[in-house]
Amino acid sequence: MTMSDHLQQIRRGVEDLLVEAELVERLNAGRPLRIKAGFDPTAPDLHLGHTVLINKLRQFQDLGHEVLFLIGDFTGMIGDPTGKNVTRKPLTRDDVLANAATYEHQIFKILDPERTTVMFNSQWMGEMSAADLIQVAAKHTVARMLERDDFSKRYASGQPIAIHEFLYPLIQGYDSVAMKADVELGGTDQKFNLLVGRELQKHYGQKPQVIMTMPILEGLDGVQKMSKSLDNYIGISEPPGEMFGKIMSISDDLMWRWFELLSFRPLDEIEGLKRQVADGANPRDIKFLLGQEIVARFHDAGAAEAAQAGFVARFQKGALPEDMPELALPAVDGELGLASLLKEAGLVGSTSEAFRMVKQGAVRIDGERVADRGMSISAGTTHVYQVGKRKFARVTIS
Repeated sequence: MTMSDHLQQIRRGVEDLLVEAELVERLNAGRPLRIKAGFDPTAPDLHLGHTVLINKLRQFQDLGHEVLFLIGDFTGMIGDPTGKNVTRKPLTRDDVLANAATYEHQIFKILDPERTTVMFNSQWMGEMSAADLIQVAAKHTVARMLERDDFSKRYASGQPIAIHEFLYPLIQGYDSVAMKADVELGGTDQKFNLLVGRELQKHYGQKPQVIMTMPILEGLDGVQKMSKSLDNYIGISEPPGEMFGKIMSISDDLMWRWFELLSFRPLDEIEGLKRQVADGANPRDIKFLLGQEIVARFHDAGAAEAAQAGFVARFQKGALPEDMPELALPAVDGELGLASLLKEAGLVGSTSEAFRMVKQGAVRIDGERVADRGMSISAGTTHVYQVGKRKFARVTIS
């Protein structure tokens, strides 16, 4: 593989690459580079949005480089202020340890364990004295901190900024010094922190790291970033059928974005798939390929094939899921309103969402579409209720 091929692979999907000439110089040196990426264990489970960056790490491994996967157990107890307009509550030590324990198991579904070193920044931060930390802090200024967008907005609006929040980018930057990182990857929202790492490395006599930022993956809605709090995510530990069904629910436009950021297929192959659609191929069939690839990555090829077969049976042949929940709900004066039933059955988040789903024609009872959002269901009946393509429940009104 030529240097041009290396760079094409490395640039794929990257938002910022600073400084490319420095990266080329290091690649030409002919030694494996130390590629750093840090995760604060603030949540115990990864979703596909997290894997955009982890996929890039795997690409570096495939090119012969070493990944330093940093679990920020120390910084996790500070709380990353990035993108926040209020002080973020730090995790307890027990929270951090419990959440960190799940990372190693999950990341090796993508990364090569032989080329991965898992590190914890408590290894060096836990040994640092107060005097040592003050010396690190002396190498950065308040003015530079206030250049960061979220800090400057909070300062301008009179919202408090706690002193410990300034420590977060400093410690993240010092991690690069302790790890002797050649390259650091992060999300676009982490660019400021990655640049702090470059500056601190210069202060400590190291070559400044190359920084690469990866775009934020849009969630299932195609608008907001993938997030558990927005419920537009796919967890990498979700069952194969659920994972496949969610992938099939995304728009055709979003599918190409996911191909670029989540697929390991070569870019020229993806361009070929685009040409097939332009020539009349059904985008659904191309989406099947994406669903199979992602499900196989986190489960196996057999699970991916079974998930696709289940999807086809359910949504093209009208089959019902075998694991459909069954529950009984109490009637009120001999009946229960449909909107309340759907909410209590967990098929919608609120009665207003139920009304909206009925209006959109997304609610069915025993396979028949419902048009009357104000209908009530009589006591003593059992029906299969469906919202959208993936949510089912067999409900008895008692």
